[in-house]
Amino acid sequence: MNTRNTRVRRTVIALATSTMAVTLAACGMVDGIGGGGDEASPTRGDDITVGLLLPEKANTRYEKFDYPIFKEKVEQLTNHKGRVQYANAEQSASKQNSQLAQMVEDKVDVLVVDAVDSKGIASGIKKVKAAGIPVIAYDRLAQGPIDAYISFDNELVGEVQGRALVESLGDGASGKQIIMMNGAVTDPNAAQFKAGAMAELKDKVIIAKTYDTEKWDPKNAKKNMEQAIAQVGLSNVAGVYSANDGIAGAVIDVLKTAGVSKVPPVTGQDAELDAVQRIVKGDQYMSVYKSYPQEANTAAEMAVAKVQGRTIEFDALTRAKADAADGTKVPAKFVPVVALTKENIQDTVVRDGIYTVKQICTSKYKAGCAAIDLK
Repeated sequence: MNTRNTRVRRTVIALATSTMAVTLAACGMVDGIGGGGDEASPTRGDDITVGLLLPEKANTRYEKFDYPIFKEKVEQLTNHKGRVQYANAEQSASKQNSQLAQMVEDKVDVLVVDAVDSKGIASGIKKVKAAGIPVIAYDRLAQGPIDAYISFDNELVGEVQGRALVESLGDGASGKQIIMMNGAVTDPNAAQFKAGAMAELKDKVIIAKTYDTEKWDPKNAKKNMEQAIAQVGLSNVAGVYSANDGIAGAVIDVLKTAGVSKVPPVTGQDAELDAVQRIVKGDQYMSVYKSYPQEANTAAEMAVAKVQGRTIEFDALTRAKADAADGTKVPAKFVPVVALTKENIQDTVVRDGIYTVKQICTSKYKAGCAAIDLK
């Protein structure tokens, strides 16, 4: 995951996996012989319960996209006989551990979890496995005995952000100062975003100040950015590496309040609606669009295949490998990402049905939409 060749390999794997899954389904082989030559008949029928634990509501993606898309796909795959038991931790690790324990007590057939605290949830994951329930890590690789993992190439996300920021600074970037606003240290993805970004930023810009944003909370990002401006000086901030759109929004608010005449380039991630609108207006330079429909749909396919014992189908969906904290290799699937700028809003979030032009181009943003011919 640390080399460009690995990312190329993942892209090829993703294409091959998609083709294989379709081929197997068309041939009626998904219930056939497993990779080791053993029979892999479904252990359960369509009447299954899939547990889904998501981490927060502050980032609108989970309630608006991930959960409803996942639920619909599970129902589709089980002829509407399967159900999703859902809970959101609202950024509380202790609450999520309680929700996880409830899933075990309720005897769900498989658990899909996006951990608030990837390390803190490890003991809970062990209890889930001890109860004979398969566990699929969603979006963040939780510690503990994980059967599979689905996410985006997180280091590539950071690289895309870092590269975009350097390009936006133009000639003389190496002499310009930026502020680096990373995510929460409890989130393993944040470390990967940071590593990817550093691969593009190191020796190409001056990183004047670096912060880790506790709980990914924009309020904490606001305090950090205020401190950065006080120490570095507003006129010396040429750009800001922001790990996600929530942080980006806080950073931009602070810059404007401080009296900046023109907002310097600020990166983001998640393609939230207000971030897309900031991009249209010119306040935010870019975001990273990650196809939540593809991630959620694939996670549902993995969960149903796993609990029904469809070994060939499950293996076809998890041909990549992720490095777990204990050094083991976890079967994985990585979904591609796209740098979102003014130039490709129509071809990404609009085309994929994430937002309509009407939702983006409200009265406040009509002029910006007209300028980029977004209609």
